[in-house]
Amino acid sequence: MARTQAIVAIRRVRDRIDREFDKPLDVEELARGAYMSAGHLSREFKRIYGESPYSYLMTRRVERAMTLLRRGDMSVTDVCFAVGSSSLGTFSTRFTELVGVPPSVYQRENVADLEGVPACLARQAARPVRNREAKPGGRA
Repeated sequence: MARTQAIVAIRRVRDRIDREFDKPLDVEELARGAYMSAGHLSREFKRIYGESPYSYLMTRRVERAMTLLRRGDMSVTDVCFAVGSSSLGTFSTRFTELVGVPPSVYQRENVADLEGVPACLARQAARPVRNREAKPGGRA
């Protein structure tokens, strides 16, 4: 596969993750859709975007979860499954790594914090930190 074709294929994988983050996705399935091995997909995705496809998927899920938790009308468990996670433990661990606090604490402290703020600005202000950069005990 030529380098340009590989970049296009990886971009399609990223676009699919952005669209289907709430569906059961794994690297093997994403790789099959891009006609490459899971190892090659992971290496190329990380080379181009700086993180693994799984890490990118979990970041998308956490971003959506933050929005749902701020609304305050769903439990943490319901939010976990609504964003496509199948394990509350894995979801909570990743959420805490990216945001700096567990989902239940985030929900309690942020419900209606951004009330009246346009959604596009709220997303930008509340975007999670990637790659385990959150400071322990609070948002970065």
